[in-house]
Amino acid sequence: EDYDRLRPLSYPMTDVFLICFSVVNPASFQNVKEEWVPELKEYAPNVPFLLIGTQIDLRDDPKTLARLNDMKEKPICVEQGQKLAKEIGACCYVECSALTQKGLKTVFDEAIIAILTPKKHTVKKRIGSRCINCCLIT
Repeated sequence: EDYDRLRPLSYPMTDVFLICFSVVNPASFQNVKEEWVPELKEYAPNVPFLLIGTQIDLRDDPKTLARLNDMKEKPICVEQGQKLAKEIGACCYVECSALTQKGLKTVFDEAIIAILTPKKHTVKKRIGSRCINCCLIT
């Protein structure tokens, strides 16, 4: 919250955004729609973005499930992530675990694909070569 006004300063020249949420933190899932997508649509409306579900290794963790159960919550399932990705206009939905590295390569492969195959209405002419820029939102 302290950086809400500063964060958009990092958005120019970004080629793709990764909007991340934890599959074991329903509040972070809700923030995708309520906070992150509106911000991107305001400050970077023509930049592709992916929806990334993180911490999938904790989806079956007994302690995590007990904590969620105490709060009358459940982990976010793949179908919920896919549905939200479609609803918000994400290029795709990918899940990963930094701990086990499951799905990590797919996240970055899909980000590259999103950059190299932009939607027709977002095609930009590029002169010369430049670095690919990526902004991670969590």
